[in-house]
Amino acid sequence: MAEKNDTGREGEEAAKAFLIKKGYKILHTNWHWHHFELDITAVDEDMLVVAEVKTRTDDFLISPEEAVNRKKINRLVAAADGYVNYFNINLPVRFDIITVIKSRQGYSVVEHIVDAFFAPVR
Repeated sequence: MAEKNDTGREGEEAAKAFLIKKGYKILHTNWHWHHFELDITAVDEDMLVVAEVKTRTDDFLISPEEAVNRKKINRLVAAADGYVNYFNINLPVRFDIITVIKSRQGYSVVEHIVDAFFAPVR
């Protein structure tokens, strides 16, 4: 389990560096609200970006973005709602997915899916 945690943490660091290089302002990483977690929160121009990072080794069976299912989306939206209210943020929220692949050469961001999903209507 420790290796899996290290892989995820290192993938999140690669995603964070990727976003910084693109000019995003990182607000928080691994922010917890109750039993929910946001991997990365950042600001891109006038938008709050909630980025879900999915890290896999290069021999993965299911694509990283496929792991963001309806249950995960609902949890991310609930945590983002808590985040916005806790920090009194008055910006529109965008949900992105960043896929990171670990290979022998290291970690690399393979895809940054902007506006990956919208908050479901309740």
